Amino acid sequence: MKKSIIQLSIILATTFLSQLNAQETTKDKLVLIEIDTKGIRDMVNFDMNAVPVTEITRLELDKLNIYHVINQYDLDYLVAEKNVNIKNCFSSYCIAKVAKELNCQKVFTGNISKLADKLVLTFKVYDAATNSFEKQIVKEYLNLPQQIPFMIKTALKEMYGMPVQNEELKSITDKFEFDDSKNNPNKSRLRSDGPRMGFTYFTGHTARILQMKKDQGGFNAQPLMFQFGYQFEKQYLNEGNFQALFEFAPMVTGLDQGLFIPSFTILNGMRNNKNGWEFAFGPSFSVVTKAKGYYDSLNNWQIASNSSNSTESFIEKRLDIRGTPELQWSFIFAFGKTFKSGKLNIPINAYIIPNNEGLRFGLSFGFNSKSRYEALQ
Repeated sequence: MKKSIIQLSIILATTFLSQLNAQETTKDKLVLIEIDTKGIRDMVNFDMNAVPVTEITRLELDKLNIYHVINQYDLDYLVAEKNVNIKNCFSSYCIAKVAKELNCQKVFTGNISKLADKLVLTFKVYDAATNSFEKQIVKEYLNLPQQIPFMIKTALKEMYGMPVQNEELKSITDKFEFDDSKNNPNKSRLRSDGPRMGFTYFTGHTARILQMKKDQGGFNAQPLMFQFGYQFEKQYLNEGNFQALFEFAPMVTGLDQGLFIPSFTILNGMRNNKNGWEFAFGPSFSVVTKAKGYYDSLNNWQIASNSSNSTESFIEKRLDIRGTPELQWSFIFAFGKTFKSGKLNIPINAYIIPNNEGLRFGLSFGFNSKSRYEALQ
């Protein structure tokens, strides 16, 4: 019984290896001579040694598992043995001669060039049997030389009808796509600073004080106020689908009601590169007018200095237009989404500031335009 199992295992293994060998021998033999990169060799910050285009293309072709791709060592041997000149062999006549001399069914060729602010990648597959190019693809990409390996990979997949991640493809083809580590490898090239404006709404005890008359310590104002300012934004991480942000936003609130309430907010947040959704949180500091006082037996607010009956144990501080300005701090939670219209970014954000004197809500919007300093020419 054991002997039979061993024999059966040997037969199955032999059959499997035979099938693999048969599949390999049925693949067309393909040679990739060279990808023409003369059009990009003089580009700033592009190192041909760091990005060996021909070798990367050969590797990605081999990964597709469609052809029997002749590796560089075998190619060097065949060229030397048959005394074939393959230098600058990009014309159809030269390619046909190479296919014949090297006895291969397919020859792969292509080029990468810079056209205006685009990188143009062209791939062709020559078929020796029909003496013509059977496949061809021409793709335009953003001027991002560091992403040439990714461009080669996606172009080959598209050429052979294989699935490509649409969002990843857009990051190297659509200049209005949200920035990520592919289409904006140099974080300093993104400037998202811009004006912010909107409304804020006070609730609770703070809202009641704002609406009180000035002779009662109030501000004779409505709890809904307009505010405007400017947001400064700095990315310190930009990887994958997310970017981490540091934001600083000085604002002025209440000018529409004759008040001047300056504030500045420091936020740390995250933004999704694909859909523009973001959230942030951090401290907020504002200058408000407060006074020392107490509530009398009728629950009326009295300034401490105006009453000889006030005792230190009942003294407290609260908003009062008759007081003096001082710094008040709070914590803010914000979320929102950035919409895009061409190069224009339109951020819309909502926020909430919890406080034991009453919650504060707000909605703001703004605009900015990202600047691309094309260092990679």
